[in-house]
Amino acid sequence: MLMSDEGVMEKQLLDQFLETLRGLPEVQAELGSLIQPGGPDRGYDARVDLRAGGKSATLMVEVKKILYPRDVRQVLWRFQEFAQGWPQSAEERQTLFFLVAQSISPGAKELLRDKRVGYYDIGGSLFLPARDIYIYVDKPLPKTLSKTIRSLFSGRRAQVLHVLLMRYGEWFGVKEIAEQAQVSPATASQVLTELERFDWVASRGQGPTKERDLREPGALLDAWVERLAVMRSPAMRRYFVPSVRSEDLVRKFAEVFAAQKAEYALTHEAAGQRYAPFLSTVSQVRCRVMAGAAADRALDTLDAHIVDRGANLVIIEVKSSGELLFRELVDGAWLASPVQVYLDLICGEGRSREMAKHLRQERIGF
Repeated sequence: MLMSDEGVMEKQLLDQFLETLRGLPEVQAELGSLIQPGGPDRGYDARVDLRAGGKSATLMVEVKKILYPRDVRQVLWRFQEFAQGWPQSAEERQTLFFLVAQSISPGAKELLRDKRVGYYDIGGSLFLPARDIYIYVDKPLPKTLSKTIRSLFSGRRAQVLHVLLMRYGEWFGVKEIAEQAQVSPATASQVLTELERFDWVASRGQGPTKERDLREPGALLDAWVERLAVMRSPAMRRYFVPSVRSEDLVRKFAEVFAAQKAEYALTHEAAGQRYAPFLSTVSQVRCRVMAGAAADRALDTLDAHIVDRGANLVIIEVKSSGELLFRELVDGAWLASPVQVYLDLICGEGRSREMAKHLRQERIGF
């Protein structure tokens, strides 16, 4: 009988899992019963008999393609349900639940470790918490899952995250989120679906009336920071504006850009200081600026010229108004949102990380 695509995938994952186990010192692993798709549900897909360092264990293996925290909770519930009906063995051999998947998200791994349920993914991560056999190998995410997570925090998808963080505590429908994020409903829906898998959002209702609420804003913001650490920094142009003291540069900059109708949002220390004072002085102004003729005219009016060192003005070019979401007019100057300022500061140098933590505590709150 020909195996289905699902059956082939499961067999390949199990073979790779067994090969990994057998590659460990003093470990023997044999595949026991393999449950065929469509057969009776025993609560697991395969049994693996394991022996390591003279100790034995039986792994009841469930095979999945991708595991997020929400999926793990469902599997754990099923494990508990089936375990109640399993006969207790008189042997000393220990019986454990175990999950094998192509990809397992960081949150799902953490949940499994907390519940002491073993796992393996094709990236090589392995956790086996048997009573007398403990193995823990942590490897980078497989490329498929890494790409999925990376795409959440870039481009227009990041604009959806920005809305959720800024409107934390509110319920939204897909259309409403899409409008505020300036993205298509399809993009908003895709992002929300991914966030549900991470268990970061709650949902209510069905179909067109379905709504979501961000319930883990801190976890989402932390994950964003982690991604920024490995992403390419935005391109910056460094300028020197003559005949202006640092404390007067923001005022002059705001006046000139307003006169030229050029869109911008101050960020980094210049904005952080206005949201939550922390530093005694700010020697450099960094700003997100909508690229175009209006911005060029404003920079010419300021007599700003590009320099390699000694800059007092740094420009981060943006290409759409979606990259200036939730900017606020404070004392005559437009500031990037507290969330955007925090993300920019946390990737900065000097005391910017300290300032970022202060801003998060005083203004953001999660």
